[in-house]
Amino acid sequence: MIDLDLIDEDPEQPRTAENPGFAPESIAELAASFGPNGPKSPLSLRDHPDVPGRYIVNHGARRYRACGVKGLAQAPAIIDNDHNEDDQVIENVQREDMTPREIAAYIDRKMKKGFKKKQIADLIGKSPSFITQHAALLDLPEPIAKVFNSGRANDVTVVSELVTAYKKNPKEVGAWLEDENQEVTRGEVKLLREFLDDKRANEQGDRDPDTVDLVSGKTDNEAGNDVQGKESKQEKEVDPEKLKKAIIQVEHDGRPARLILTRRPPAEGYAWMKYEDDGAEFEASLTDVKLVALLEG
Repeated sequence: MIDLDLIDEDPEQPRTAENPGFAPESIAELAASFGPNGPKSPLSLRDHPDVPGRYIVNHGARRYRACGVKGLAQAPAIIDNDHNEDDQVIENVQREDMTPREIAAYIDRKMKKGFKKKQIADLIGKSPSFITQHAALLDLPEPIAKVFNSGRANDVTVVSELVTAYKKNPKEVGAWLEDENQEVTRGEVKLLREFLDDKRANEQGDRDPDTVDLVSGKTDNEAGNDVQGKESKQEKEVDPEKLKKAIIQVEHDGRPARLILTRRPPAEGYAWMKYEDDGAEFEASLTDVKLVALLEG
């Protein structure tokens, strides 16, 4: 065990400050996964060439920073003076992270042992929404499961987008996925969803206004007149202190999003949300979001 205040980071660290692995939220997640004695994997250090009694990090810069965030005074370490700058690059270039399928399989094993999603999130230092998104990979519609298992779609957000689109348009999405030359990326899936939304809107717009609704017994024109009459009455009774339709803007994982108020939450303390930048829908704990604004839609 080496005192943290005797350790210096390598000034020639090949990863820059802009590397996602050094982002504060990423370091915080790593720190949350540590036990009381710090990381299971020790840091690799070498003797400081100019200051006797001090050390420089060979490998484990993220673990070193996370120990500081965790508030630890010491970290487990090994001393390796047979080190050169190529070693750090080799370690990071050759490292292969777990795939989404491997993460989903791990979550599945833990859930079968009785672990709750929140417990699994705490175990590995990830957010509950991360666990929920990966757990959803265990029960995909067949066309999407086929694409995911074949490796054509490995992005969890893309898979989530596909599931949302498939629930509304199973035939169209299924046919789209059957084309093996079709790229399955965030951009392509976003275009697909926009196309399907426009198509559905056009089909509803082309409906014969004299078509009779079997539930109400009225034509679209008659129903529209009723709605207009109700709206006119409501307009006269509008309370200026009340919002007609509320839009709740939030921030999740540093990204702008909004609450989906028309979708039932999966559990108390959770809610469905939608990212503003790519339209991906997801469920997350309300403790993981920051309220930004309450607007009128």
